Order: sequence, then C-alpha cells, then structure tokens
Amino acid sequence: MGGHMAKNLLKKDYKLTVYDINNSAMMNLVEAGASCALNVTEISREADIIISMLPSNQHVLDVYTGKNGVLSAAQKNVLLIDSSTVDPSVSQFIALQARERNLRFIDSPVSGGVNAAKDGTLTFMVGGKEMDFNDAKSILGALGSRILHCGDVGMGQVAKLCNNMLLAISMIGTAEAFNLGQKLGLDAKILANVVNSSTGRCWSSDLYNPVPGVLPNVPSSKNYEGGFGTTLMAKDLGLVQSIATRTQTAIPLGSLAHQIYTAIIAQGFSNKDFSVIYQFLKGKN
Repeated sequence: MGGHMAKNLLKKDYKLTVYDINNSAMMNLVEAGASCALNVTEISREADIIISMLPSNQHVLDVYTGKNGVLSAAQKNVLLIDSSTVDPSVSQFIALQARERNLRFIDSPVSGGVNAAKDGTLTFMVGGKEMDFNDAKSILGALGSRILHCGDVGMGQVAKLCNNMLLAISMIGTAEAFNLGQKLGLDAKILANVVNSSTGRCWSSDLYNPVPGVLPNVPSSKNYEGGFGTTLMAKDLGLVQSIATRTQTAIPLGSLAHQIYTAIIAQGFSNKDFSVIYQFLKGKN
C-alpha cells in the first residue's frame, strides 16, 4: 500500500524521501525517483510533511514515540499523517505527545485496497483539527479520490474499523449465500444478477464477488491473490474486538467474524484475499 502511495506522490512531482526496514521496497521507490534516508531520525529532520503506513499499534508507537522516533527529530509545526490502521487510543496518545513538541498529528487510515492505492483512488478517513485536515487535503488528494473529515484525532480510525467490521460481516454473508445457491444448483452469475438487483445487494456481492469467474479483475478470479489479505482483516477485527471489550459494546457478529477469519488463517489461507472465505465455506484448502 505504502509503496503505491509513494509512487503516486512522485507522479504528482512531490519531492519525496522514503525509509523502510525492507531495503528492497525502498530501492524500488528510489528507482522511481525518490530519495532514501538511513533511518527514521534522518527523514524526520528534513521533512515538511511525514506520512506513515505501518502494520500494527506497536510499529506506529515505535516509529513516532521511540527513542529515535519521529517526535524526537521533527521540526516544529511539521504535519504528521499516519495512514496505518490502529487502535484509536494509539492515535490519540501520539497526538498528545506531538502537541507537547509543537507538532501536528492526524490519523488518516485508508479504504479501497491495493488497486485503489495503485490508481490513486483511495478513500481517506481523517481524524484531527479542521485546520490540519485542510492542510493535509492537497497531498492526500494526490493519493485518493475521497478525503473525509471524521472529527477529532482517532475518529478516522473509528470510522475505518467500523467499516471493516461491516465489510467482514457482509463478505461472510455473501459467501454463505452464494455457496448455498451453488449447492442447490443455481448458477453463481445468475444469483449475482438477482442479488445485485434486489435487497441483498452489497459491495461484496456487486463489486468484489467471492465466487471465481463472476467478476473479472477481482481476487476471487485470480486465485485470491492480491487485494486485502485475510491476515489484515483478522488484525482489524482483533482491534475492533479489543475496542468493543474496552467500551463494553456488544458486537456479536463482529466477534464471530473475528473467530471465522482467525480459523481461515489457521486453515492455511493467510496469504489469500479475505474473499477466500468462499473457499473456506466450501471446505477447500
């Protein structure tokens, strides 16, 4: 995701310096026209805007608040944009630390997947002060087609996690319906035509169908390669579960979705797109 986003910034003639612990990923961007830094400290000293895309809560905390992290080196009033998907409390903690150092921080997780990252059509869900949101709109507009202000710091994460919980639930329901239809002898394309012109229509059935051959250019028609991985979906559902427990919020279907995607990974589908739930329900591995 981050690599595709970086390439779109280069295409829009932004001067870009990158750092990644994966040297190969960094060199790919250098070949595309970026400069590279030796570490987070070096990149933080020079940048006017810093954008991060990281896998987990701890990675984000380490990069921003660690001994040689962003907050220790960034210049005053620099805008920090974190597009990772993490617990909202992590974003809020970093924002407080940043404010003490006269730095500006917004959370800006994305939706749309790898294809949208390539095409520059991501949706950004932004949490932060309105002034910081307005200052970020230009550069985020080079990466996405929809830039949505969701409220204070952390609310971008809340929006993203609620969306992904709903996405997981709807994908499981779609896969169940199409598996049942096939078991009863109904052609999947015919069922898709019915569902997508009826009340069962959803993004998972219409634009990301989990049945191979129903739609071209989606992961299910490419052996479930690419797209949004089951491991990432399970991670996000784990964050949802943690937040729901902390706030004593009932999420019976969200909790079940988390259990199902954890089981999918254990079954050997960890490197596949999350729509592989269809194959899981069919009993394949």
